[in-house]
Amino acid sequence: MKGMKHLILAVMMGSSLVVTATATELPEAKIAADETVVTEHSTTINGQRFKYKATTGTQPVFNEDGEATAALHFTYYERQGVKNREERPLLISFNGGPGSASVWMHVAYTGPKSLRVDDEGFPLMPYGVKENPHSVLDVADIVFVNPVNTGYSRPLPKKDGSQYSRDELQKMFFGVNADVKYLADWINTFVTRHERWRSPKYLIGESYGTTRVSGLALELQNRQWMYLNGVILVSPTDIGIERNGPVKAANRLPYFAAAAWYHNALGSDLQSKDLLELLPEVEKYTLDVYLPALAKGAMLPAAEKEQIAEQVAKYSGLDKQTVMRSNLDISTSFFWKELLRDRGQTIGRLDSRYLGIDRDDVGSRPDYNSELTSWLHSFTPAINYYLREELGYKTDVKYNMFGPVHPWDRSNDNTGENLRQAMAQNPYLNVLIQSGYYDGATNYFDAKYNMWHIDPSGRMADRIGFKGYRSGHMMYLRAEDLKLSNNDLREFIKATIPAKDEAAKY
Repeated sequence: MKGMKHLILAVMMGSSLVVTATATELPEAKIAADETVVTEHSTTINGQRFKYKATTGTQPVFNEDGEATAALHFTYYERQGVKNREERPLLISFNGGPGSASVWMHVAYTGPKSLRVDDEGFPLMPYGVKENPHSVLDVADIVFVNPVNTGYSRPLPKKDGSQYSRDELQKMFFGVNADVKYLADWINTFVTRHERWRSPKYLIGESYGTTRVSGLALELQNRQWMYLNGVILVSPTDIGIERNGPVKAANRLPYFAAAAWYHNALGSDLQSKDLLELLPEVEKYTLDVYLPALAKGAMLPAAEKEQIAEQVAKYSGLDKQTVMRSNLDISTSFFWKELLRDRGQTIGRLDSRYLGIDRDDVGSRPDYNSELTSWLHSFTPAINYYLREELGYKTDVKYNMFGPVHPWDRSNDNTGENLRQAMAQNPYLNVLIQSGYYDGATNYFDAKYNMWHIDPSGRMADRIGFKGYRSGHMMYLRAEDLKLSNNDLREFIKATIPAKDEAAKY
C-alpha cells in the first residue's frame, strides 16, 4: 500500500525460515496544525489562592502566502477573575539550545507546577510535578513556546503534500535570524487570537533563548509594531557581543573561583570567606591584573607570568604548574576534568555542583555532562506525564527535549545590538539578567560583561539589572533560588509597568 511499510515476523527453525505473521507499520505520527485543549485549575502562590486556565496545543506558523508551514506547540496559563485584563502582563517564554524545548522553565521555574526534585535540584522518584508556590502566575499570564522541532512542534507538509528539504527548513527556521523572524510572526498571531494587544508584554529566554528574545525585541517593534516592557535574560549567551581572545579567557576566572569554593578546593584563607565576599575580589583581580596580563601574551615578563600563575592557581583551585603549562589560559572543559581529578571526580558543565565519574582519571575533558544526565532523569518523564495526564493534550508525536535543528546558521548575529536599539527606541523597555555562579557554560561574569556592553554609552544603565544566584545554569532548580529568582522576576515586572498615563518619552 502507498505510504506504508510492511514487516515480516520470522522464526528460524533448524535450517528453515518459517513465516509466522505479517504486520503493517503505522505511518510516522503527525501533529495537528491548529488544535488546543483547555483545562481549569487552582493554585496557591504567595499565600493567594486563585483559579487559572491552561490552554495547550498547537498554533500554525504562516508563510507570506498564508500557508501553514509548521505547527508550534505552546502552553498558555491565564489567571481567572482578573478585572482589568488590559493591565495584566503577558510573559512569553523560550528556552534555548538551539533545539531545546520550553520544558525547563515551564515545569521548573515560572509555571504553576514545578519539578519533583530535592532542595538542591537532584532527581526524585516517583517522577512528576507539584504545585509551584513561587510561580509568577500571580502577577502575569505566561505562554511557553516550543520552536520548530522542539517539544511537539514540527514542520508541516507543503501544499502539495511533499516535505520541505533540509536546506529549505534551515532557511525558514534554523538560524539566528530565521528563528527570530518566524517567531515574531507567530507571537503576533498569538497576541491577536488571545486579545492581548493592550497588555504589558515581556519576553524571557534562557541560554540560547536569550539570543532569541534579544533579537525578538527589535523584530517585534520594527516589523510587528509590538512594543515590550521587559526582556529577561536567564543565563545569557554572548548575544552577538564579541568577547574573544584575552577577554574570553579572563572572564572564566570568577566562575572557576566559585566552583572551586563550592567544592572546598581553595586554600583556607579563601575558603573561609563567604562566596559573595570572595567573588568581588576575584572580579577586581580579573579586570585589573589578569586581563591585561593575558593581553600581553608573549610580551609578558617571565617573573610577572609566574606571579599571575600563582594567583590564578590560588583563585581557581588548580596547581600553579598546570596554570603555567596552559600559558595562563585555562579552558573550561579542562577545568571540569582537572579540579577534582585527585578525588576521581569531574564537575558539571552547566552546573558545577554536580559530580561525575569518568572511566579514566587522565584526559583533558569529562566523558559526559553530569548535570545534564541528572536533569533528563527528572524532566523527561515529568513533562510527558504532565502535558498528557494533567493538561489533557494527547498525541503520539514524540516530545523532543532536544530536537534536530542543526546545522544552525549563526551568521549575522547582531542580537545584542538589536536589543540596545530596541531599548533606545522604546523608553518603556527594561532588561533583567539572571545568572547562576556555578554555571560553567554561560558564566555569570560573561553575563555581567554583556550588561556593560549592551549599551556602551551607559545612558540606559538604569534600565539594565543583574541578579546572581548560588546555583548553576538553571538556578531555579535549587529550592532557595526558585523562590528568590521568581521574586526577583516578580519585582522586575511590577517595577517596569508604568504608572497610568505615564508617557513613553525621554
